Amino acid sequence: MGEYFGDILQRTLRRRDFLKTALWGAAGLAISSLEEKVALSLPAPSFATIYPNGEDKITLPAGFQYGLVIRWGDALDNGPHLDWNAVHEQVTAAMVERQKHCFGYNCDFVGYVEAPRGRRLLVVNHEYTNPELMFQGFEGRPNRWQAALQREAHGLSVVEIRPHQQGGWHYVQGSPYNRRITGSTPCQIGGPLQGHPLMCTQYDPQGRLVYGTLNNCAAGKTPWGTILTCEENFHSYFGGSEASLSGQVRELHKRYGVPSDRADRYGFYLYEKRFNLEKEPNESFRFGWVVEVDPLNPTQPPVKRTALGRFRHEAATTVIAPDGRVVVYMGDDARFEYIYKFVSQGQYNPRQREANWGLLDEGTLYVARFNENLGGEWLPIATIQGRKILPNPALPDPFQANPGLCLINSRGAADALGATKMDRPEDVEWNPVTKTVWAALTYNERRTASDRANPRSENVMGHVLEIAEAGGNPTAVRFQWQIPLLCGEPAAAVPHRQLLLYGQAVDKTVPAISAPDNFAFDARGNVWITTDGNPAPSRLQKNDGVYVLNPSGREFKMFLSGVPGCEICGPEFSSDYRTFFCAIQHPGEGAKSTAELPTRWPYDEKVVVPRPSVIAVWRPDGREISA
Repeated sequence: MGEYFGDILQRTLRRRDFLKTALWGAAGLAISSLEEKVALSLPAPSFATIYPNGEDKITLPAGFQYGLVIRWGDALDNGPHLDWNAVHEQVTAAMVERQKHCFGYNCDFVGYVEAPRGRRLLVVNHEYTNPELMFQGFEGRPNRWQAALQREAHGLSVVEIRPHQQGGWHYVQGSPYNRRITGSTPCQIGGPLQGHPLMCTQYDPQGRLVYGTLNNCAAGKTPWGTILTCEENFHSYFGGSEASLSGQVRELHKRYGVPSDRADRYGFYLYEKRFNLEKEPNESFRFGWVVEVDPLNPTQPPVKRTALGRFRHEAATTVIAPDGRVVVYMGDDARFEYIYKFVSQGQYNPRQREANWGLLDEGTLYVARFNENLGGEWLPIATIQGRKILPNPALPDPFQANPGLCLINSRGAADALGATKMDRPEDVEWNPVTKTVWAALTYNERRTASDRANPRSENVMGHVLEIAEAGGNPTAVRFQWQIPLLCGEPAAAVPHRQLLLYGQAVDKTVPAISAPDNFAFDARGNVWITTDGNPAPSRLQKNDGVYVLNPSGREFKMFLSGVPGCEICGPEFSSDYRTFFCAIQHPGEGAKSTAELPTRWPYDEKVVVPRPSVIAVWRPDGREISA
């Protein structure tokens, strides 16, 4: 049994003065302490907190309203909407074709983008599908058309939006910016692994083209206006026997969970040979990447940026360093996996947008190690110069002999370098006000031994890390860190379920939280946190929601509660901070069929299935959300 955070905290407090002088002073690093970082005067939002609940409605504080922006099946072109009731009864080839032009399922990341001539866009990821809710009588394996419709409901959507006069937003059907990228859309393979033998297949012997992007979870926006959409649980779609695979290929697949016991529910491998390991053993190597999409150019193919490494990507957050280089922070959302960052070789060009296309193909990929002294370092995995991959000399022979493995098997490289195994690192974001990095560790109930950065054995509630890069420079190779939030319940009887803010217990007026997932930051530097797991029996048994942490006053409130079975994700603000967008993903999940649904949200029509949707929240008085 690992020690609990309370013991760690007391030891940390005793050592704090020593660490400030002996650790950072001796290293000669110009870095402000985290105490100084959070001493900034950051006003907290003024609304009165709400509390977790299990109601079948969206709950907000007094003084806020919400409205639907777009739902699964809404047509992006000028054609008809997808008839989701008919889909539930029987899927046809014509329905599959309509899904290619309609808003996808299970929306996750939401990105607000400003286009020329005052137009506004949302870019929305579609992470996965729930066939048990989509199709009547689903018994574990879809038929051919059900599998095809699920494939086309994946990917992402680009959609133009406009404000309502009375508040809120609506989407613009038929806008020239509207676009669907699905599980069959041609994507380019970019960066140093283009043409690598493990990236070649029968249908693409040159290793340059792959059909589709799948399991797109969180994402990020670049300063040049593109989206970095992230392929997370890509392993879920690959099935078939491993018996015919070579030893190396079999071991690589095993490290990433391929083949998957989830493959039957999607059925891709039953009808498309590229998802069957026996027929296309290399296809899964072409997934698990960060994919760059240009929402302002609907004709630009998506590009998989292989220099950013391959793992179950949860996020890709960019920040410009003082010297103009671009840094991308990323998490690998699985138990005992890692936090990464990529530092570009080239510099961002703010005057020529097109000059930045391909900027993420050269640079250095790092993985984080968190030390017991509350410091840490970024361990280089490999440096990419043009098509050349230069492995860290400390990596073992297989990586030296085949440098492409540093990127195809980033996890194996991180293992070999002794990086810190984390409790499901999901979103990793740069707070532009505090200039610190925030990482969501959702939970890890399989952990039996704790460490400083993951201080709870049997971590069922999750926690949040804050990282201060040396000198406030995102390209630094050293950092300090702390744990602002250990999730839980204020009145929990056992320590590993107790809510702690900056190591301190809170009173019963503070709302409970578990399973932190994604972040957004308002203009004041407040940290907006969405959750994915509150309803679990081992956690709160309440709906997921949105919370706000004020880093300076250390105030913590709940802002939004979802509907039963849903996850709240994709937190995003409009550029004037007067609208808060988020996604209501998989409402009703947990029901074995539509006959057992706890919700039919958004229940504005006579529907037999709930519909994943994007909503907008605003104040009728027109003030900023955080006012």
